[in-house]
Amino acid sequence: MEYKLTIALPKGKLFAPSLELLAKCGLQTEHLSDKARTLVFEDEENQVQYIVCRPTDIPTYVEHGAADLGIVGKDSLIEAGKNLYELIDLKFGFCRFVVAAPRKVLTEEGKYPWKQGMRIATKFPTIAKEYLQKKGFQAEIIKLHGNIELAPQVGLAEVIIDIVSTGKTLQKNDLVPLEEIGNASARLVVNRASYRLKFNELNKLVTDIKGCLEKEGAGN
Repeated sequence: MEYKLTIALPKGKLFAPSLELLAKCGLQTEHLSDKARTLVFEDEENQVQYIVCRPTDIPTYVEHGAADLGIVGKDSLIEAGKNLYELIDLKFGFCRFVVAAPRKVLTEEGKYPWKQGMRIATKFPTIAKEYLQKKGFQAEIIKLHGNIELAPQVGLAEVIIDIVSTGKTLQKNDLVPLEEIGNASARLVVNRASYRLKFNELNKLVTDIKGCLEKEGAGN
């Protein structure tokens, strides 16, 4: 069967709100799961195929045309640096990028003693590099893939740059936000070739999504 569209969906916290949004647009999503071994799902009625993958891989799948479009966090989008069209801010999955340090090293005035050449641990080296350039500060960026808050505790890095939603993980590890450096939320991205070749199909879905978001905005 030839599908009108292939949509890449992210495993994890963005999966459920992504399904909810697509369902509101009339697509069949009740049979999809990010826990099953199956990673490819079909909506034959609407001629849509879904692939479910790691959020960090979605920009790659979309850029290379394995998916026509995808839903991905802005954080993953920035770090991937892929050649995509970013169409819509979907307004869910909101998080903040923060610089954080151990509470015990702050001065009595609550200031952090910045030093040139210090180490910063992060999952987001691109964002960290941009931050340091704006700050005019030299530091070593250490890339990790998880448990960033551990780095200052064991002496791997003096501070961290991480993405937070509630800030509870920072609190539990006695880390204090020093500065907020940006926000991130879920975005709809599209393959550049698909945008030309499947414009009518994509435009209909994009219009439906925008309509759903406008209704939700009006209801808040």
